Amino acid sequence: MDDPERNTKSGENQFEALINSQKAFFKDGKTRDIKSRISRLKKLYNALKQHEQELIDAVHADFRKPAFETYATEISLVLDDIKFVLRRLPRLMRKKRVKSNLASWPARSCILYEPYGVTLIIGAWNYPILLILLPLIGAIAAGNTVVLKPSELSFNTSSLLKKILGSLFEKDYLAVLEGGPEVTSALLKQPFDYIFFTGSPRVGKIVMEAAARTLTPITLELGGKSPCIVDRDANLTRAADRIVWGKLVNAGQTCVAPDYLYVHEEIKEFFVEKLKQVIRKKYGEDPEKSPDYARIINDRHYNRLKKLLSGVQILAGGEMDEGERYIAPTIVDDVNWSDPLMKEEIFGPILPVLTFRDLDDVIRQIKDQPKPLALYYFSSSKKKQQKIMQEISFGGGCINDTLLQFSNSELPVGGVGNSGVGQYHGEESFYTFSHKKSIVNKSTWMDVPLRYPPYKGKLKWLKIIFRH
Repeated sequence: MDDPERNTKSGENQFEALINSQKAFFKDGKTRDIKSRISRLKKLYNALKQHEQELIDAVHADFRKPAFETYATEISLVLDDIKFVLRRLPRLMRKKRVKSNLASWPARSCILYEPYGVTLIIGAWNYPILLILLPLIGAIAAGNTVVLKPSELSFNTSSLLKKILGSLFEKDYLAVLEGGPEVTSALLKQPFDYIFFTGSPRVGKIVMEAAARTLTPITLELGGKSPCIVDRDANLTRAADRIVWGKLVNAGQTCVAPDYLYVHEEIKEFFVEKLKQVIRKKYGEDPEKSPDYARIINDRHYNRLKKLLSGVQILAGGEMDEGERYIAPTIVDDVNWSDPLMKEEIFGPILPVLTFRDLDDVIRQIKDQPKPLALYYFSSSKKKQQKIMQEISFGGGCINDTLLQFSNSELPVGGVGNSGVGQYHGEESFYTFSHKKSIVNKSTWMDVPLRYPPYKGKLKWLKIIFRH
């Protein structure tokens, strides 16, 4: 009979050997030059193009995600980010000159960007290609070695990624490790130089605690309840289309999806009808038969969502099929902040609707909750748009649309407070996986004796210098 403790120890020893081999690879300087970084990014790009259909099929096997959504919200975004980073990498790697202050004169000052070393990237199941490969782009571009831990829940995609990446890169440079929480726990005991995690705030705290034991720098891409506000002066037709799309893409299993809806009381009834019409138009009278509607990832998440719908007032949808892990697009009314639906991130195709009369009340209510990863506001008023953006703290968002902040490589992605620590995407991914090394190159042709002892009579001159 297997001994679980012995198996765990064996796994930890195996990981320790892997980390040591990657540390040796990194110390030999095999990741640092720009040619090797560009070559590896191009390899990744070409492999994604070559295996595009296989990746689409794997994601579909995991939770029936439509091919269009897999390409639009995963593969295309990764390809675009690789091209974006390749164009800018020579500039990003150059040392950045900065002004020298009077205290260091005569000197030249600069910032050098150096890789951390051996990095760990822990991915999420809901976007199993995007959320593991986007940070990988940054790690490669910055010159690190990488251990990838994809989610075991999307096992078809994780297995395919291991096969693809294993054929591209040696394990001393990039290793993909499959497995459940026990693998993640064992990895977190290893001495990584940087950890990047995408997942829930609950698990994020565990990762942060593990990183704190070794003072390992981290990025945490988490989630939370992202609000969507529809004011009475919004373009309601556009708002309905964009909210339904943002909520139901990937069957609501999106960390930046609108989690709940605040609608001005004067337009609520009309707007809810608009939402119903859009759902019927996009997914048909029976969305279960639609080829464009994904399924819930597993039984545990299905049962969690089913429980959230217990005893609530359903305005539309609510149909379920346990065998298919299907939950219909569902609009829920008459909710308040004490309801289970409002206690946790929904992460599914359920949209609670709350009403408001005064925008200030909405702002106060949202500010009383943990800071969300995203926020969406629909209004034609520039003044109110500015008010929302300035007064509420959140990771990122859109005015008069949803999700699009994630599609632009020029925009950093990341949470704040409970929704995350740090950012990535495009250039920001390079900076995330790079240590900024500050250098002062001091001239030797002269020296200012003011700083050296004895200090008698020098304080007044020091104050004069710093005043100017």
